[in-house]
Amino acid sequence: MNIGGQFGANLKRQRKLAAMSQEEVAVRASMHLTTVSLIERGIRLPRADSIARLAGALEVHAGKLFEGIAWEPGDVRYGHFKSEEN
Repeated sequence: MNIGGQFGANLKRQRKLAAMSQEEVAVRASMHLTTVSLIERGIRLPRADSIARLAGALEVHAGKLFEGIAWEPGDVRYGHFKSEEN
């Protein structure tokens, strides 16, 4: 699973639902426009404080940005990310 890609798609979907441009989100989140663009494209993964700022800028719960992302804990094997559909 591509975590960055899924997170970015979630961010873009929430931004579109809020009818905001990347620039508006960037200003409201006190982030650079390029950073928002890189996150939406799955090229950059945000830190926890950036996730909180993005969610606040969009006025959504941070959990909305993690939809479709889940962790499969390991037992005798290492854990890994999985799609929530699985």
